[in-house]
Amino acid sequence: MQHVGGQTREQYVEVAPGVRLWTQRRGPAGAPALLLVMGAQASGIGWPEPLVEALAEHHHVIRYDHRDTGRSSHPFDEDPYRVTDLAQDIVAVLDGLGVDRAHLVGLSLGGMLTQLVLADHPERVLSATLLGTCALSETPYVRPDGTSVPVAELPGIAPEVLELWARPVEDHGLEAELDRRVEHWRVLAGGRIPFDADHFRELERRIIEHAGTYAVSTAHGRADDCGMLRTAELARNEVPALVVSAPAEPVFPPPHPQHLAQVIAGARLVEVPGMGHALPPAVLGPLAEAILGHTVGRRAA
Repeated sequence: MQHVGGQTREQYVEVAPGVRLWTQRRGPAGAPALLLVMGAQASGIGWPEPLVEALAEHHHVIRYDHRDTGRSSHPFDEDPYRVTDLAQDIVAVLDGLGVDRAHLVGLSLGGMLTQLVLADHPERVLSATLLGTCALSETPYVRPDGTSVPVAELPGIAPEVLELWARPVEDHGLEAELDRRVEHWRVLAGGRIPFDADHFRELERRIIEHAGTYAVSTAHGRADDCGMLRTAELARNEVPALVVSAPAEPVFPPPHPQHLAQVIAGARLVEVPGMGHALPPAVLGPLAEAILGHTVGRRAA
């Protein structure tokens, strides 16, 4: 299969005994690697094709399915793991594909996993781009007026998102499941950009086709999330870091992006107008431009 960014290659990588992850690579093999890290319970197919194509014009783009998503192993019920193990999977994917260093782009939980790799394995990271996530730091947020806000007092998840997440997921067939997922995206999108239900329905059809099932896993929500703070490590970061601010973000609303840019040493902040916790067509151009503006020209030493 040929794409604008070059040939697409699929490969499984073993990241732990009996655990293998599906990976896909696109773009010139000699270009700097860029690894896309999705959020909780999200398959790598969730990264929109136009964004992957735009990035693959300049990078060897890698996306993958986390454990318990898509075509990767689903081991949690028999062998529970920690959230930090999902971060180690990033390093294992790079190892398995023979990649020494890569640009990392992480969304939501993927942004937290990217911070963990940034803190624990900076020698593997060319740059980091963080979307729709919160800081793994105890350092207070400093407002523009100089006053500080403890991390615990930063805004929480929007009530409509929490209400949606609290609803039990029941099997009423494929079309009903697609309806549920589209409604989920509508709430996550934040409401500042006209919502394209057809786009997200087609996206979820591709995700389901890729996985071969529309069953929903809750593994990542049940995984042990202890030991994730990296306050000191992020404060002494030396890797180029970009934080994308999404003004319509309902999961980690502003000033979470501003806080994140403060606690990661040297981080830059850029806003994508109208963006929420979703990737609709309207934000893909500005988002690709922001990412490429951060990554193009950065090469491994």
